[in-house]
Amino acid sequence: MHRIVILGGGTGGTLSANRLRKMFSTDEARITVIDENDVHVYQPGLLFVPFGLARGDDIVRPRSRQLHEGIDFLEVGVDSIDVATNCVTLNDGATIGYDVLIVATGSVLAPEETEGLTGAGWLQKVFTFYSLEGALALERALATFNSGRLIINIVEMPIKCPVAPLEFAFLADWYLRERGVRDAVDIVYVTPLDGAFTKPVASRHLQGMLEEREIELICEFNTSEVDGAGGRLVSYDGREVAFDLGVVIPVHNGAGCIARSEGLGDALGFVDTDPHTLQAKVAPNVFALGDATSLPISKAGSVTDFEGMVLARNVKRYLDGEPLDASYDGHANCFIETGFSKAMLIDFNYDVEPLTGHYPSEFGLPLLKESRLNHLGKLMFQWFYWHSLLPGRDVPGLHSSMPRRGKRFPTDVKEEAL
Repeated sequence: MHRIVILGGGTGGTLSANRLRKMFSTDEARITVIDENDVHVYQPGLLFVPFGLARGDDIVRPRSRQLHEGIDFLEVGVDSIDVATNCVTLNDGATIGYDVLIVATGSVLAPEETEGLTGAGWLQKVFTFYSLEGALALERALATFNSGRLIINIVEMPIKCPVAPLEFAFLADWYLRERGVRDAVDIVYVTPLDGAFTKPVASRHLQGMLEEREIELICEFNTSEVDGAGGRLVSYDGREVAFDLGVVIPVHNGAGCIARSEGLGDALGFVDTDPHTLQAKVAPNVFALGDATSLPISKAGSVTDFEGMVLARNVKRYLDGEPLDASYDGHANCFIETGFSKAMLIDFNYDVEPLTGHYPSEFGLPLLKESRLNHLGKLMFQWFYWHSLLPGRDVPGLHSSMPRRGKRFPTDVKEEAL
């Protein structure tokens, strides 16, 4: 019997376990998911909590209940992995062997790595919505914030869902206008990037949207200190940005168990992974997906889903002694909530920038364009997440590779002009 061990019971670990359970009978494979707690948070929902658009109870469910029958769940932390002996050491001292290991340990917030961030003013004047505790505290603070300077600051890349801070800025503009206090509040978006976003085409669109909403953009600001008591960000080059209410996205690292496992991760604790097969570079029987990898693609739920389709096939191919499927092309898509019941959708991969058109075909959702339809798609994604994505169901028309149908490539535009 094959022993498949999955580290992490979040998005990647859950959908991988469920897909593999459908591929292998209980006589063929024993599948074990390991996580330090039994709390599964729908992370895209954290964005909505500060604005009263979602409740904490609505976005949290037990991890174990998302796993199909026949999957073992161990609620215990992982100390380290020895890839030479195919063995995982748990925090309670026990060990578990594997034939295939899937690393889905995600990324970990490390606010303590930024000087002052968790000091005076933390969760009083300085917040993050990237945790449930922070999102709930920020909801209370925003409800009484009537004037002053609101900043949204990304300390360092990479982060989970890189469009979420922009979404927060757009929703803050909407929220404050709804409350009638927007004219008394300056909103400032502070990023270490040289633009609003990582992808140049989308960055130009998003920067224009910030300008339309009178949201100031400060680029190439590398935060070295957050002074909550004094209300200021300080960069490594000495620049300062003042604030009355600070929303900070902290440093993200890989899981500690990856950093403690020789040869498995990079300097930040993310797993070095083949960008097309999802096989870890450290050993042929180790695979990784989602936020746990060092791949040059967004750390987003859609990416994890697309990766999971290829990874599950490759685990089976590896165990069957067959060549791996190298078809993952870095496909990613993201809904970008823009306020006023509208959202924008972007779809791209390793090589193709976000384009105009429609997704997943010419009759789908509009790309690079604000619409109410995209907003409804963003809201519906929560149902899709719990009932389709996590269970590992295949959805007609949605594939791991980025679709070309419906998109307007630069050559298409040139041809139409002739």
